[in-house]
Amino acid sequence: MVETQNIIELSNITKNFPDKVVLDDVSLSVKKGEFLTILGPSGCGKTTLLRLLAGFNSASSGEIRIDGKVMTDVPPHLRPVNTVFQRYALFPNYNVYDNIAFGLKLQKVDKQEIEQRVKRALKMVGMTDYEHRDVMSLSGGQQQRVAIARAIVNRPKVLLLDEPLAALDLKMRKDMQMELKEMHRTLGITFVYVTHDQEEALTLSDTIVVMNEGKIQQIGTPTDIYNEPCNAFVADFIGESNILNATMVRDRLVRFMNREFECIDEGFGENTPVDVVIRPEDVYIIRNAEAAMFHGVVRSSIFKGVHYEMLVETPDGYEIQIQDYNSFDVGQEVGMLIKPADIHVMQKERTENHIEGVMVDATHVDILGENFECLPVENISAGTKVDVAFGFTDVELTDDADDGTSWGTIRFILYKGDRYHLTVRTDDGENIYVDTHDVWEDLDEVGIKIPPKALRITPLEK
Repeated sequence: MVETQNIIELSNITKNFPDKVVLDDVSLSVKKGEFLTILGPSGCGKTTLLRLLAGFNSASSGEIRIDGKVMTDVPPHLRPVNTVFQRYALFPNYNVYDNIAFGLKLQKVDKQEIEQRVKRALKMVGMTDYEHRDVMSLSGGQQQRVAIARAIVNRPKVLLLDEPLAALDLKMRKDMQMELKEMHRTLGITFVYVTHDQEEALTLSDTIVVMNEGKIQQIGTPTDIYNEPCNAFVADFIGESNILNATMVRDRLVRFMNREFECIDEGFGENTPVDVVIRPEDVYIIRNAEAAMFHGVVRSSIFKGVHYEMLVETPDGYEIQIQDYNSFDVGQEVGMLIKPADIHVMQKERTENHIEGVMVDATHVDILGENFECLPVENISAGTKVDVAFGFTDVELTDDADDGTSWGTIRFILYKGDRYHLTVRTDDGENIYVDTHDVWEDLDEVGIKIPPKALRITPLEK
């Protein structure tokens, strides 16, 4: 069996802007004829990656190959790709036919062939008999179809789509998703699709690439990404999840919510800190609390059309999200069951903060752009580069940014059943991670305090 040829090869791509690394050593291959979706939150680098493929931006380092040829420095019009943008970019003074034919006319394609190719493209996007219509008289969905037709009429080997459905209403977006999937099947060309919409990615893709902070977190099929997330970020970003701190007691036995559960995972070691993810549909809820593994009280219940979405609080303060076809009343005590195969154990991305700093004197260290007080440190001279470690719970956040030793902006919030795990981007560009019971909002500016006794300082190896 011959392995499918890769039409796109990205090798060690880095893209730097003056104040930020947008893509950090990204490598990725795309198979010929594949529908690959790049998924991630705003600012994760997905659109930058697409623009590098299109040739609209240049990489700071790394190599781009398309159809076996190096394209790293090749201008956009010489690449075998076409791009469909979120904002259509149609020519308002041209009708539908002339918009689609524009690129072919620039290439000086024969007039008869232009007519044949435009009509075929219109048929593919369901716009037959629209060729003489004014594009400004079309609906948003129709304009997007014209934009896609204009791209595919050039017969590109790769079609790049940058959040093309984001401007459409929900129903039209759902309809266009199905049409894009059918277009991909009919055309047989490679689609590289960028979106922040997880449901869209799961619906359309052969392969999903999940990105965050300029790095690829996971690559896999929609089923793999949903059922086997590699870390807490992916588990939280793809679908609804219960993500909890846990300890792998031994193979096939994990402890979380102050009790032990059988699972099917192995190879994590013994007494190892891990994360577990349990999808809300995999928690079985029953009326007989005494017959269950654990119990709790229903705090909210919302009908979602197909199922009820409930929040159940356990006696020791954990909140579990559950989706079930049956309704349970708010205030009702219920039992809960989780099968071993429905508990997915993941390696922790980190267990504490580690920041590179510089010793100022025996009781002060420069980290996060400021001087922090520490307990007296012996045998480390001023000016020495050091590693400064501190726990997630050691950080105190204040709602007045000027009230802390340093300050930052909350960039990511992950609820872990009984607490929030926050990513805070500091003023000097470092990320620190904080566990707290306080409720914060994304992009809140906060002051940062760390008590001297919490800072553990060791010299960095030369």
